[in-house]
Amino acid sequence: MIVSDLKTLRERVVLTPNLATAIDWLVAHGNEAFPLERQVVDGDKVYVEVQAYDTIEGDEWKFEGHRTYLDIQYVVEGAEIIGWASIDDAEVTTSYVEEHDYWLGRVSPKNATAVKLHAGQLALLYPEDAHAPRRAVGASAPVRKLVVKVAIDE
Repeated sequence: MIVSDLKTLRERVVLTPNLATAIDWLVAHGNEAFPLERQVVDGDKVYVEVQAYDTIEGDEWKFEGHRTYLDIQYVVEGAEIIGWASIDDAEVTTSYVEEHDYWLGRVSPKNATAVKLHAGQLALLYPEDAHAPRRAVGASAPVRKLVVKVAIDE
């Protein structure tokens, strides 16, 4: 997991072609008001899921992971906590769904790290990163977020 803002992201990651495309798009369009639907950047190589929701309170964190895509989770408005853990510490509760590139699981609180993201900040999540997004910072509050899905370059 890499936590950053758009200004310094290029300095923190190795830019594969798909990741460079994703970051270029995010820098150019990250604060536009998109409808809550998929935005295609480069076919299935790079696309964006536009999300708006109220964050979730409570102690139960639902972790997820991916195999073929990296996530860039960019908070446009609001703030949230994303739980992070190594996939080695995750107990899978829903097996991998290849069609949608995800698995679900849980992680013991002793092995999870809470990362707070404010508007303008992002987390870059690799397949090795189990993550539990949408967590409340205090009370539940609205968040608008772009999840940029980046196919892992071969």
